[in-house]
Amino acid sequence: QVHLVESGGGLVQAGGSLRLSCSASGTLIGAKTMGWYRQTPGKQRELVASVRNSADTNYADSVRGRFTISRLYAKNTVYLQMNSLKPEDTGAYYCYAQWIVGPSGDFWGQGTQVTVAS
Repeated sequence: QVHLVESGGGLVQAGGSLRLSCSASGTLIGAKTMGWYRQTPGKQRELVASVRNSADTNYADSVRGRFTISRLYAKNTVYLQMNSLKPEDTGAYYCYAQWIVGPSGDFWGQGTQVTVAS
């Protein structure tokens, strides 16, 4: 059974930084894609950033240039470095991972709250 565990959320002032981490347990097979989504009340969950294989990255327009996603492929761990945070970045951030072999499916973490105060 695959489990994703996030850490690193919290409260920060606008302009500050946070680093989110997510590690997958329950398999030794590397995920095809790992990433981060966020959700705010009344809105659909939206992609923030993802990384496919080792270094093929994708970012939402709203965070490009401020956030950086990276991963340790062999350890199924993904990070999200968030700089120059804005109040509109506030939300619940969910780690996501997809395997096409082994666990074969999409998995989600429980979420970690990020609050950016103005």
